[in-house]
Amino acid sequence: MKALVLSGGKGTRLRPLTYTGAKQLVPLANKPVLFYVLEDIVAAGITDIGIVVGDTAEQIRQAAGDGSRFGAKITYIPQDKPAGLAHAVKIAAGFLQHERFVMYLGDNFIQHGISSFVEEFQAGGNDAQVLLYEVPNPEQFGVAEVEDGRIRSLEEKPAHPKSNLALVGIYLFGPAILEAVENITPSWRGELEITDAVSWLIGQGRRVHASRLSGWWIDTGKMEDMLEANRLVLGGVQREITGSVSEDCSVQGSVVVCEGATVSASTLRGPLIIGSGSVIDHSYVGPFTAIGSECEIRHSEIEHSIVMERTRIHDVPHRIEDSLIGRNVDLTRSTGKPVAYKMMLGDHSRVGVI
Repeated sequence: MKALVLSGGKGTRLRPLTYTGAKQLVPLANKPVLFYVLEDIVAAGITDIGIVVGDTAEQIRQAAGDGSRFGAKITYIPQDKPAGLAHAVKIAAGFLQHERFVMYLGDNFIQHGISSFVEEFQAGGNDAQVLLYEVPNPEQFGVAEVEDGRIRSLEEKPAHPKSNLALVGIYLFGPAILEAVENITPSWRGELEITDAVSWLIGQGRRVHASRLSGWWIDTGKMEDMLEANRLVLGGVQREITGSVSEDCSVQGSVVVCEGATVSASTLRGPLIIGSGSVIDHSYVGPFTAIGSECEIRHSEIEHSIVMERTRIHDVPHRIEDSLIGRNVDLTRSTGKPVAYKMMLGDHSRVGVI
């Protein structure tokens, strides 16, 4: 069995971060979302993985490499433009070679992995298996109508949903899906939709099975979702301090200080992680915060946030919280007169000021 990971989207909901970086590489507890996906796939016994890549292909290649770090072999499949999930299947036909496969969106984050679903699919005689999750707002998702464990119909963001079961972006397919993607036409937005391909299978009398996720599922496409996923990951960390923490520090709870990091005259209240080479001085780092590698935080306070690598936060007079701060950011208090906010912000930035 193979796996097809989709990592070609533009990540518009995470701009401006995704103007310069792949959304699948935004970190949760200092590990890219994509890495959790690849680890889930390998844990399910699948080691032949194709990754569909777009404009950020080189970044994805540099991060994931040939797959050996995950115990897998990775094949990269270029997609000229985002043209729908079914289009990704279509261009990956040469890699898939009519084998059964799992398709996994590279920015999805689920609890408990996919091993049980892969085992179920391998043991059964279904042509497709779609993972579903109960949501309070089904009108914002693709929604499945299910009867006796089979999917009867799929609708994309329906005004009047027939159920509260949302498609989570993880599918298991047999070779019949390759025939399906050749027999559908682009939707109103000009894309080949995977919901149309699955609907084609249903119309042909193929067996399309529904499976429900029992744990949580987060589509990490928005900042609030990233922070929630980061919170969930950090909630499971164990205290581990391999970096340097001076005696004048207060360290409470599940705190991870990586090798090469130094902490002095500060309070750390976990769960949190501080990446290698980072410096925390005369500061407070609070719960559910991930500080990337080679960062500097001096005379500042931060909690429930993600700070990516090589960022400097100096002398900020008020606590930073619920924030996603990118790479190589310089956030400091201005000491000049007149006193004023001085900012350089990209498109789609959001700033709350006091």
